[in-house]
Amino acid sequence: MPRPTGRVLTLLELLQSGGTRTVAELADRLGVEGRTVRRYVGQLIDLDVPVESVRGRYGGYRLAPGYRLPPLMLSDDEALAVLLGLLAGRRSGLTAAQHTANETASAKIRRVLPKHIARRLDTLLESLAFTEQPGEPGTPDAGVLLTIADAVRHRRPVSIRYTDRDGRRSERTLHAYGIVAHAGRWYATGKDARIGEDRTFRLDRIADARTLPGSFEAPVGPGPAQRVLSALATAAYRHEVTLRIHGTVEQIRAHLPAAIACLEEHEPAAGQGRATERWLRVELRAERLDWLPPVLASLDRPFVIERPAELRDLVTALADRLASCARRA
Repeated sequence: MPRPTGRVLTLLELLQSGGTRTVAELADRLGVEGRTVRRYVGQLIDLDVPVESVRGRYGGYRLAPGYRLPPLMLSDDEALAVLLGLLAGRRSGLTAAQHTANETASAKIRRVLPKHIARRLDTLLESLAFTEQPGEPGTPDAGVLLTIADAVRHRRPVSIRYTDRDGRRSERTLHAYGIVAHAGRWYATGKDARIGEDRTFRLDRIADARTLPGSFEAPVGPGPAQRVLSALATAAYRHEVTLRIHGTVEQIRAHLPAAIACLEEHEPAAGQGRATERWLRVELRAERLDWLPPVLASLDRPFVIERPAELRDLVTALADRLASCARRA
């Protein structure tokens, strides 16, 4: 039979799972009577755990936001999920916490793990490998992230201090439509009020964010994620490439995703759909062209290079090298 202290901790765990729990439900889960549940709730309140009573037909008890984090109870599976989430977030760059905060949070959880779970976790980490090395750090400031998220939710303008990729600093007023995580980075997309045009901003390049008075209406049309992908695909680079590829939308997108290339989809003729092979125009921008010939070869679809001529030369050179290798005994 569990001791009263164990039942109190179990009660806390049930309340931490969220929502309002009725007295009858809690009594059934704890194997006690209703008045005992009320006594356990009183003990949690004495420990400064913010438990509040909810009246009415569907009333009961729930945890209220407190001035400090109550004792956090995690099952073995939950602790493992949190630790793996911290590790994966750090490796992918999609963590809103600085490196030190990520490490200290992981250390605190590992310190209280039962020994057998800690050993199993160490075994997992020793056998775990990632296919990609972590890229350039791009962690946004947590205050900036939360301020812009609040501005998105309440449609409030926000003043930001931004440094672009050339190192130029400026102050902008942003009407943020949304926040998007893509390829290890965080982006905010919205209207730059100074120039009246939509822009995409890397959150790790924003040094300060401050909510301004007023409000704005979000435009209809593509969602924030699609806006970011389109902005990345049309960003100014050294080379502008135009292709015509014969295939389906899915075949082309498997090798040239929306973040890399814009695909001009004409309205299919009667009886055709996205799965119908036809000539489609593809436009993209790139600083270098040497990665494109292997991609076009892997497409295994007929294609025409409209521009630039330099890409034609690179494709021809790749074809010659492949043919030369194939003829070798």
